Amino acid sequence: MNNQQRPSLYLAPSVNTTTVVTTTTTTTTYAPIQLPPLPTPSSPKDAKTYPLYHAHLPKSLRRFPLVFPGGSHATFRDGDTGEEEMQEEEEVSSGVGWRQIKRDADADTRQEVGLAEAIERYGRKRSYSAEHMMEGIEPTPGISAFTPPRKKAKAAPLQPISTASNPAAPPSPLPSPHGSPPPENIWPSAPPSGNSSPQPQAPFQPDLSLTTLLTLPSLLAHFSNLPPQLQSHVLLTFLRHSPLNVLRTLHSVLTPTLARDFLTLLPAELVSLVLSYLSFSDLTRASRVSKSWRAIIDSDPVLWRDLLKSTKIWYGGQTENAFADAIYARRKRKGLPPPGSLPLPHPYKILFQSRHLTCTRWVHNQNPRRITFPAHGHSVVTCLIFSHGRIISASDDHSIHVYSPHTGQLMRSLDGHEGGVWALAATKNTLVSGSTDRTVRIWDLTTGRCTHVFGGHTSTVRCLAIVKPEMIDVEENGIIRREKWPKRPLIVTGSRDHSLRVWALPRPGDDEYRCYGADDTEVDPSEEEVDDNPYHKLHLEGHEHAVRALAARGRTLVSGSYDCYVRIWDIVTGNCKWTLGGHTQKVYSVVLDIHRNLACSGSMDGTVRVWNLSNGQCQHTLTGHTSLVGLLGLSSSFLVSAAADSTLRVWDPESGELRHTLAAHNGAITCFQHDEFKVLSGSDGTLKMWDIRDGTQVRDLLTGIAGVWQIVFEGRWCVAASNRGGATVLDVWDFGNEEGDEEWEGEPAGGLYDESSDDNDEDPDDVMDQDPDAVPSDTEDQDDDEEDKFIGYSARVPDPEKARAVASSHMTTSPQADRLARPFRFGAGPARTAAGPSAPRARVLPNTDETPTRPRIRSTGHRRR
Repeated sequence: MNNQQRPSLYLAPSVNTTTVVTTTTTTTTYAPIQLPPLPTPSSPKDAKTYPLYHAHLPKSLRRFPLVFPGGSHATFRDGDTGEEEMQEEEEVSSGVGWRQIKRDADADTRQEVGLAEAIERYGRKRSYSAEHMMEGIEPTPGISAFTPPRKKAKAAPLQPISTASNPAAPPSPLPSPHGSPPPENIWPSAPPSGNSSPQPQAPFQPDLSLTTLLTLPSLLAHFSNLPPQLQSHVLLTFLRHSPLNVLRTLHSVLTPTLARDFLTLLPAELVSLVLSYLSFSDLTRASRVSKSWRAIIDSDPVLWRDLLKSTKIWYGGQTENAFADAIYARRKRKGLPPPGSLPLPHPYKILFQSRHLTCTRWVHNQNPRRITFPAHGHSVVTCLIFSHGRIISASDDHSIHVYSPHTGQLMRSLDGHEGGVWALAATKNTLVSGSTDRTVRIWDLTTGRCTHVFGGHTSTVRCLAIVKPEMIDVEENGIIRREKWPKRPLIVTGSRDHSLRVWALPRPGDDEYRCYGADDTEVDPSEEEVDDNPYHKLHLEGHEHAVRALAARGRTLVSGSYDCYVRIWDIVTGNCKWTLGGHTQKVYSVVLDIHRNLACSGSMDGTVRVWNLSNGQCQHTLTGHTSLVGLLGLSSSFLVSAAADSTLRVWDPESGELRHTLAAHNGAITCFQHDEFKVLSGSDGTLKMWDIRDGTQVRDLLTGIAGVWQIVFEGRWCVAASNRGGATVLDVWDFGNEEGDEEWEGEPAGGLYDESSDDNDEDPDDVMDQDPDAVPSDTEDQDDDEEDKFIGYSARVPDPEKARAVASSHMTTSPQADRLARPFRFGAGPARTAAGPSAPRARVLPNTDETPTRPRIRSTGHRRR
């Protein structure tokens, strides 16, 4: 290649304009500047600086066939390919008298070409002007370039790149399309043009970097004409000669461009299968990769259902479905998710998180946040519930208090009852209470107002429950259908007057109703004519003694009485379906499971009986307790009984098998609650936590106090009411005081949620309203073999041993239907009046022949005014 064929840089003439009075234009032209030749490329030496220099090229890029523009064939062979590898590739099968030959091996042998020759031969198809004119360089006006011949000129062959100094090294980077002449020490000067002044020196002098930069457009055009395999080989050759910082820059650009999100591309079934191999902690980390991954992981119900099962915290589907229905109902009410937002987590994911936290935090969080504050002065806490972030407590001082679990601040004080409050139940912002003043009151928790007062019971309202609508199996003529019962929320109350009553729960905004004498302390509300009350539905009579406990779900009501019988009622028709006999002493507690169609009852005879509600037969008689079984709790997997013999027993409700005996208390169990992980029990001044799965004691939450009256927990919260130094205090523990615990959802006892029992605009004139009301009948006087002398707690019992002795024969339980038995604070003397202690304006109570456990004969002369 001579000097005339060397690439040249043509500079446009520079124009300088100077304006004084006249305009003078000076034009200066420059001769072409010869660019310096590209030096022979050097091979990298430092493997740390050039990490890909010794990288192994793929076999498909070391040897492959080529078809050049003229139609000729050749085989590209990389310079790294050794002779042994080539011989292996050329080997053919042979035998005696025969030899297998490759295709076209007998016709002609393809020429093998290297990198430089292959690129040069592909460059021949470019036009002449493209070979000599560089893209991006404007031709100088008035200076003609090389004139292309009429016929297409044959491109001069490229000078091969020598690698003799390092035969094993890979090919060098691509040469300049036109090769490089030997370097010259002196640049030829350009002759002056025209008749201008002496030729000025060029405004700048080119260097090697400029020469390389100006060859790039031609190099890119040349590169685009190469076949894909050769392009790949060239790029890899460039990369092998690139330092580390260049490779890092390329990596930052190529990685996000070439990334493919396989979770978003695979079908949902395969995604669930892939994710099923990850643990919970791995899923948590994977959900932080991107928003799309989080949406896929959070919204996969199969994934979280299988994870619940694999970790053994799936309990059959009933509680899980109830939880999911409640979450969906809550989101529907709140209008979630908003349009355009990410999908919300599936309820099974929230359930797994909540159960996982419940299982771990309660055991491993040794220092939960705890607050202690006084409540109800020196009175006994008779009821304690936790509902929608509120602590609601009732006492025998006639009051109901609402506290904040975060601060312990008294939020509401509900005053109105004129006797001790012995029964509480809440749903959403509505609270229902029953008292020794024989009334049932409905409260609005948002305002603290008493909106309704129901009269009709003639003695203490000892137990009550709110029955929420839910889907149940209903059998009719041998056909089982899923129906929603009851059609609207109901209230069921049990009283010491031997009867139960069913009321419609007033909806928010319904007309207020106050029974006869509700605001007059001189008038007995038991004289109320319930026929005038639009909310009264049924009067259930049949028990021959005080109704001590009840439980209700769907259409089924279970009641336990001091007459030693358990009765099963249909709360829609009022029919008594079964009268279950078998206990030999008073029944103090009952629980109900409508999904398994069974009920359980605990009695003073020390036994627990499991009843089949389909046929009314006793399925199991659980023995082992030696004293009154005053408390029962039933969950999906466990039946727990607590007795005055200071022990708790854990049973299998299906088989009746005894799982564990929890024995560490020294006195009668006064309160307890359990779920699928733990049992919290109170007695003789201690509050203990047990692991229900293995029966071991986990820790003591309270010690050194006078007595524990009530215990309730839900999710992260635990609340206990106790006596400390003669004063009543509430202790609140928060086991979720870590980041991320805000999504910890508690599961209410019984697995029935407020959100899943919305009315859905049912017609108020439901099926129950069409049934004839049961007509209350007067009950004749009858002998009472054993008078129930217990009305309330004795606030001051000087001798604990005497209290325990009284407990052995007169054990009582909590007004929460099936939660309490108390071995102390019993009065052995005369019973207190039903109006409660020190009432400022006490009502006139019945005389001695109208005892609290005997129905009063209603006078027909008294009517509601």
